[in-house]
Amino acid sequence: MRGPHEESEENTQGEESHGVTRRQFLELSAAAAVAVGSGGFAWAAEVRQGVPYRTLGRTGEKVSLVGVGGAHIGRVSEQESLQIIRASLDRGLNFLDNSWDYNDGKSEEWMGKALKDGYRQKAFLMTKIDGRTKESAIRQLDESLKRLQVDHIDLLQFHEIIRMNDADRIFAPGGALEAVLAAKKAGKVRYIGFTGHKSPEIHLHMIATADAHKFSFDTVQMPLNVMDAHYKSFEKEVLPVALQHQIAVLGMKSMGDQIILDSKAVTPVECLHYTMNLPVSVVITGIDSIGILDQALKAAQSFQPMSGAQVSALLAKTQQVAQNGKFELYKTSQKFDTTEKKPEYLG
Repeated sequence: MRGPHEESEENTQGEESHGVTRRQFLELSAAAAVAVGSGGFAWAAEVRQGVPYRTLGRTGEKVSLVGVGGAHIGRVSEQESLQIIRASLDRGLNFLDNSWDYNDGKSEEWMGKALKDGYRQKAFLMTKIDGRTKESAIRQLDESLKRLQVDHIDLLQFHEIIRMNDADRIFAPGGALEAVLAAKKAGKVRYIGFTGHKSPEIHLHMIATADAHKFSFDTVQMPLNVMDAHYKSFEKEVLPVALQHQIAVLGMKSMGDQIILDSKAVTPVECLHYTMNLPVSVVITGIDSIGILDQALKAAQSFQPMSGAQVSALLAKTQQVAQNGKFELYKTSQKFDTTEKKPEYLG
């Protein structure tokens, strides 16, 4: 089975017409030896079509600094969805995010159509399942494969780890991990991770539970943004632990599903650059138009490692409004908790 990492690496050195020049690429690569220093993290492992690529933890896979969020893909028309996905892949992005439960399966179905005609080979494809039992996990994974019209998922993640007992259920005898490990052995899944947006404590419990079962996740997805740094912070509490375990970090909710922008404290590009400045492998962002794709590409192409003063300035702008999680509703409400609204998804 040929993985996306085996495709041609043409255009890995940006030219002047792209956002990142060859000189900038070389400078970033040289800086990688001293930058962050956690698990060999590099600001830019390489550049393709002007887009920085980073290494996905110990997997060795190269993924685009920006990833296409699957939830937003299902909120536009089918034609727009196909156009956005293919334009993203054509213009240098390769990381595609999705989930079994996004838009009642519509996000996966439309992404599956977009991946025809050779586009699957351009993509590093990730999706998520909600099932906590072996039976529900098998069913959801098979449905995802059918909707996406693929024979394997590059990265499968346990979705919405938002309760302390989620880890215990997944790792229990007859739990979802058994199904996913069997799927990996069968070639249906290449890497395994988990996601969540509720509490750093719950993420840490998931990692600790995996340790207790002598299992290590390849990836972990979490909210990382200019507000999170001030309130129940995944950046401060979970990110260092993930890096110590050599788990690749996927940043999400850089704008809190646009809610952070309502604060008027920061711009979209500032939000993206802040998260890109962290030792993450990819920043997954919602893209629901070609204009928003242009914005995400521009942010990736123009990104330069930020100085301490620049980071401090952004945090100073958001400190007051970030109190009590007012603009982080995924932490402080059930607005983003699909499996609370539909617990039957858990199995």
